[in-house]
This record gives sequence, structure tokens and C-alpha cells, in this order.
Amino acid sequence: MANLKRWVLRRRPTGEIQPGDLELVEEQVRDLADGEVLVRTLYLSLDPTNRIWMSDQDQYMPPVQIGDTMRGGSIGVVERSRSDRFKQGDVVNTGLGGWTSHVIANGGMLMPTPQLPGVPLTAYMSVLGATGLTAWFGMCDIGKPQAGETVVVSAAAGAVGSIAGQIAKLKGARVIGIAGGKAKCDWLTGELGFDGAIDYKSEDVGAALDRLCPNGIDVNFENVGGDIMDAVFNRMNNYSRMPLCGMISTYNDDSRPSGPTDFSRTLMHRITIRGFIVTDFLPRAGEAMAELIPWVMEGKLKWKVHVDQGLEGAMESLQRLFTGAHDGKLLIQVSPEP
Repeated sequence: MANLKRWVLRRRPTGEIQPGDLELVEEQVRDLADGEVLVRTLYLSLDPTNRIWMSDQDQYMPPVQIGDTMRGGSIGVVERSRSDRFKQGDVVNTGLGGWTSHVIANGGMLMPTPQLPGVPLTAYMSVLGATGLTAWFGMCDIGKPQAGETVVVSAAAGAVGSIAGQIAKLKGARVIGIAGGKAKCDWLTGELGFDGAIDYKSEDVGAALDRLCPNGIDVNFENVGGDIMDAVFNRMNNYSRMPLCGMISTYNDDSRPSGPTDFSRTLMHRITIRGFIVTDFLPRAGEAMAELIPWVMEGKLKWKVHVDQGLEGAMESLQRLFTGAHDGKLLIQVSPEP
């Protein structure tokens, strides 16, 4: 049996994550207690919220403690079992199993990973995992796009944004995506069917919004915060909705991020702003899956995954989220699929 490897938080990052903030440690796998299973990690999810969990800022979950395994979502395969629920070879979702090569958990805390014909395992970490649930609940429960309305999605070529925008299209809305670089924008308007795309790296976002959204904006699916959020917010219509999914542009800042500069617009235009976390909606996951699974099986939803190899490179891989050097959902393949 190979040893267990895991990334441990050694100090809270200041600004960008630096070498020494986390340490990769190796140790022997302990014996299982009754009811426990040993899971070999197959895929580890890397998400912007990883950076929040490393800090001790006010947040929606307790921060990772110094000396603890770095938190992260994963799926894996059961290697040993002392649980009645799972046998060797079962593929399971470990929840927040963490940045580790193996997870030891009580079988009652794990979920079997569904297997749909023709759907790769990586889909259960993206379009049919927390990513797809985030996009569906943010767009359908909070954004509520109506046919003919204009929806703007920031970080639109990212894991959540790309799915959220397609969901709005399936609901009959006009969808404009904001992304970094020509290739990402071409993917949005070409393969994904967005009605327009704005390359924030090469054009003025406000001027582009005026051109592409002449009747204003009804839904702002907000992923980035900062100046881009401001440009969209300043063009939102009466009774518009803003699902606040993330503010990745501010996560490496030590100061608290500011809100919209013209906050009075919230009142004057009766704008609904709602921050949300996907864990709030997990008891209702079945509602989302009832739409997401058929859309995937019928080819109506497209998605991308960017898979880096090896747990050892997790810190470098995480930086891709902040530089944009990836497409779609960012994963690490920790070990081979069974």
C-alpha cells in the first residue's frame, strides 16, 4: 500500500499564494475502523473559494486551520472498505475530501457517483457536480431569466459561467458573456451559442455593453467583482436580478472588496442582489439534476474541463484560476481512473 500524501496549510497567504504557505507531507495510511472506507482520490476540484478558505476573513464556512489538510472537493475509488455501504472498486464523491491522495471516511458520509452511459467521470466534478448546481440555482432560482431578457455573465468561459450562460439561452434569454481573450470569446459565441462576447483584456467593457445591450441588462450573473461588476451594474434595468456567485478579481487582495460605486442604483432601479453558496441548495439538488442530466444527455449543454496531472503540482495549478490560463472546470487528476 502506497503512503498517503496531503497538502497542509502552514500559514495564511498574504496576497498571492507563496511557496511555504502550504506543504506536501507524506505519511502511512492508518488502519480502518468499523464503518470506514479508504478512498484513492481520482480527481480533485480546484476552485476560487480555495483561496478564501486559506484566509481567516469572514466567510461562509470555518477557515482551514493551520496544520490541517487543505480543503477541496474530490471523487475517488474505494480501495478498502469496512462499511456495508461500499465495496472495493466503487466510485464515490468524498464531499470535501481535501487535497490528499487518499481519504479515510465513514461510509455514511460518502455518496456514490452516478454512472451515465457516455458521460465521463470528470462531468461529475463539473456540469453534473457542484459546478452545474451552482450555475442552475444561481440562474434559475435567483436570476430567473425570461424569454427575450438580456443576461450578462462575467467569467463566462469559466466552469460556472459557461454553464450558467447556456442555461439562460435554454430559457430563451439573450446572453452576453465577458471573458479574457479572443479564443474564449470565440468559444462562447461559436460553440456555446452566446449572442455576444466581450474580451475584457482588449476592449472597454462599458462601451461594449452599451453596444451589445442597448436595452439594458435584466440579469447579471456576477463572478468577478471589481470594475467589471461596476460596468455591468451601472446598466441594470428596473427589477433586474444579480445572483452574486463570486468576486474572484478581489480574492488575492488583503483589503475588503468594495461594492458597486453607485449603490443607490439598487434602490432607484429596484435591483435584487443575492449572494449565494451552492451548499445552501444541496437538499434541492434533485430539482437541478432533473434538468441538467437530460440537457447533457441530449447534447444541449456543453462543458470543458482542464485537467492537470499530479497532486504535487496543486499550488501551481491553483494559480491558473487567477491568471485565466485554463478553460472551463479546473481539475487535478491525482491517480488513474479504475
